[in-house]
Amino acid sequence: MSTTWSPSSWRQFPAVQQPDWPDPAALDAVVKTLSTLPPLVFAGEARSLTDDLAKVAAGEAFLLQAGDCAESFDAFSADAIRDKLKVILQMAVVLTYSAGVPLVKVGRIAGQFAKPRSSGTETVEGLELPSFRGHMVNDITFSAAARGADPERLITAYNQSASTLNLLRAFTKGGFADLTRVHAWNQEFVASSAEGQRYELVAAGIERALRFMAACGIDTEATPQLHTTDIATSHEALILGYEEALTRQDSLTGEWYDCSAHMLWIGERTRQLDGAHVHFLSGVRNPVGCKVGPSATPDDVVALCEALNPEKIPGRLTLISRMGADTVETALPPMLRAVQESGHPVAWACDPMHGNTFTAPSGRKTRHFDAVLAEIAGFFRAHEQVGTWPGGVHIELTGDDVTECLGGAEEILDADLGTRYETMCDPRLNARQSLDLAFRVSELLRR
Repeated sequence: MSTTWSPSSWRQFPAVQQPDWPDPAALDAVVKTLSTLPPLVFAGEARSLTDDLAKVAAGEAFLLQAGDCAESFDAFSADAIRDKLKVILQMAVVLTYSAGVPLVKVGRIAGQFAKPRSSGTETVEGLELPSFRGHMVNDITFSAAARGADPERLITAYNQSASTLNLLRAFTKGGFADLTRVHAWNQEFVASSAEGQRYELVAAGIERALRFMAACGIDTEATPQLHTTDIATSHEALILGYEEALTRQDSLTGEWYDCSAHMLWIGERTRQLDGAHVHFLSGVRNPVGCKVGPSATPDDVVALCEALNPEKIPGRLTLISRMGADTVETALPPMLRAVQESGHPVAWACDPMHGNTFTAPSGRKTRHFDAVLAEIAGFFRAHEQVGTWPGGVHIELTGDDVTECLGGAEEILDADLGTRYETMCDPRLNARQSLDLAFRVSELLRR
């Protein structure tokens, strides 16, 4: 195999979790069309995120990466994007104000349309069909027509991502993210809860601080950090034809950037060192992430660092641990030590969702809020044991009032899951649970 990297050189390597496209010629035509469309993000934005993540790697900032398990073509609306943004802004305010730590905000948004699956097919009442792989590939409806991989969906994913990005930029730069509006981010169904009331105390404290600054003669109107914010986009770089088509050469540096998102990550199922996903992301200059579970060895993790960040650029690589609450304190410390001793300047983040997924007696896939919190606490203790910085959290959440994860202050029970179970794939925290999690994390950071 050739070792020379190009946007298409991943095709020389084993590529797992790729759809079985029925018409390769139709796929090639779509990829060619995508390659002529404008980039969704720009190289300079990706470089800025690398600089921000370098502060996370150095222990000078904290990463909040949050958003949908899988974005939907059907549930796409300005209100849904706004409500998801509200939750992320609330969590960021709680973490910054309560813990005094600068926040790097990265959304699982504007591109998170594809999902890896443990099996390529599923069977219902004796009928076997391809698994649902996210709206970028097929539809969740269980029929032969819906489950066929349709390359035209790649175009729809691009267009929806572009619309989402436009709205995000308008919200974050056009006044919605102004700290004087901090009370307005508290949604009605959250405001009456214990979490919402606790958030209102934080919001009131921020307002007092702003009034104090103004009374001291500080021109808060001339301080843009108080009125706008930055939220980068990210998704799992799963469908490699789509990522290839949106990879462009930067006119300033001559380097390649995957312009489908500011940050891309590799999942636990696609992190093979000799695989196409690792090869592809080794060649783009975006900040990249890689999920590592308990099956990874310390040597595996160091080898991934060497493959994805051989130049040891701070902020280039984020390792996202997904160990499970019962495993994190034993499995993670050897990895932390190995990476520390290798000299790789990685940012570490905790995904407390995927290692704690199970099927409830009702038959629905779920997670318990207590297990999510337990894994985060174990992640912090593992870093304290080794002397490294617990750099962030990676959360699946929604701004909607869903009942998909058990527990929380409102104590969602198994019998409640069917009330508003709306996810297309994995269960998400609702806004109240997400806000509660932010307060719990801020307490861990203060320690």
